[in-house]
Amino acid sequence: MTSFQFNAALLDISTQLSAKELEDLKFLCIDIIGKRQRDDVKTGVKLFQLLMERGKLGVDNTKWLSDSLTHINRHDLSDKLNNFESQCEINDDQPDDDEKAKLDIATDVIAEHLGRSWRKLGRRLGLKDVKLDSISKRHPTELEETARELLKEWRKSRGAEARTSQLIEALRACQFNLTADKVEDRLASR
Repeated sequence: MTSFQFNAALLDISTQLSAKELEDLKFLCIDIIGKRQRDDVKTGVKLFQLLMERGKLGVDNTKWLSDSLTHINRHDLSDKLNNFESQCEINDDQPDDDEKAKLDIATDVIAEHLGRSWRKLGRRLGLKDVKLDSISKRHPTELEETARELLKEWRKSRGAEARTSQLIEALRACQFNLTADKVEDRLASR
């Protein structure tokens, strides 16, 4: 997600906040922005700017705002923030069709076999904990869907550089050799 797309999402969220909801959000962040600046905030956009200045909000750091929106019972806005990246246009910076097909096969196999250790693979693939928490919140009980979302986020972050060999290498580094073998077998039989 680009900073422009992120700012557009924040603007959209800001316009949907009522005056009371904005006051509730300001109350939740009194320790972050201080009382004096809090009183100067009249819009969600201004609040979001202050949160970004203090490192509590950013393109890869939406957890605090997402949790705060949930606390004020705006689950719809929290979900919008969490799912915004998946709603963004797909980047043209994608692997070729053959590699895409291999990645789709690998995704299917990994999603079927990964289970509860998906965070370990996510960290090995270089995804940040904030992103992993967001994935977990989207699919709290469905491990297969969680694994699919994890791999989707990884593919998005790697763009045209995403390769099945990287997935297999990460699986082996995490000691998921059986899953890595199954991926290789499925790719060899295609």
